[in-house]
Order: sequence, then structure tokens, then C-alpha cells
Amino acid sequence: MEKTVVLVKPDAFQRGLVGRIVARFERKGLKLIGMKMIKISPELAKEHYAHLVDKPFYPGLEKFMTSDPILVFVVEGQEAIEVVRKIVGVTNSRKAEAGTVRGDFSMSTGRNTIHASDSQETAQKELARFFKPEELFEYDLKVWDYLYAEDEKE
Repeated sequence: MEKTVVLVKPDAFQRGLVGRIVARFERKGLKLIGMKMIKISPELAKEHYAHLVDKPFYPGLEKFMTSDPILVFVVEGQEAIEVVRKIVGVTNSRKAEAGTVRGDFSMSTGRNTIHASDSQETAQKELARFFKPEELFEYDLKVWDYLYAEDEKE
């Protein structure tokens, strides 16, 4: 089963959307295997957004991401990265499909409520960045027998 990381951003906390956002992933059938609330430091923000540090909007992004707590969680499931990205919606929330997290809860690119790993490589880096191995849990999700056909299980 594939694992991926999701960050629920400060704007979602301020707007009281955290529970509603997490519920979407559970309803889909993804298994939560790790979850914690953290406050991102400027150093961690620079590491996480290293590909954006040289952009003119980065100082505002760092200020925003370090302003309040975020929720970081890991989900597991078949093709979890692709499934999560579809639930999240495109980065520019004004263009995100209705029914996605961003399409339903956001009107911005910079304040778009959520982040999700965009590839297997990114997911592995983000797992290591935000979680120690002992913070991820293995357990049987009984409902998986009703979510996946036998030939889809690993």
C-alpha cells in the first residue's frame, strides 16, 4: 500500500475546517497511520518549501505557514498519492473542482487550506521530514475487505 503526507494549513485551523477536511480522507477509505499537530519553524518551512525559497512570494508563505499550528497526517491506500491529490484539488483554489477540499473551502493559491505530496519521491521525503518511524502505526483496517477486491490488496 502506498503512503502519502497531508498538511492542513493555518487557514483551515482559523476557519474551523480541520475535522471536515480529515473526514474526507476517512470517508474515501484511506487509512490514517500517523497524525499530529505541530507548529512549523522558519527552518522547517525553508526545508519543506526549498523549491520556492527564491520566489518573491516566499516570505509571505513562510510567515503564513509559521503563524499558527498545522495538522500533519499520513494516509495509506492503493494509489494513495493520486487519490489524495484528487481529493485536494488543484493549487489555485479558484480553479479547483467543486467537491475537492480546495474547491469547496478556498478561494486562493496562497491560502488554499491544504498540502499533499505530489509524487512517491516527495511523499518519502515528507514522511521523513515530519514523522519518526515510531509515530506511524500499522494496524488492520477491517473495512478494507469492502473497499478493495482481493486482487487489489497487497
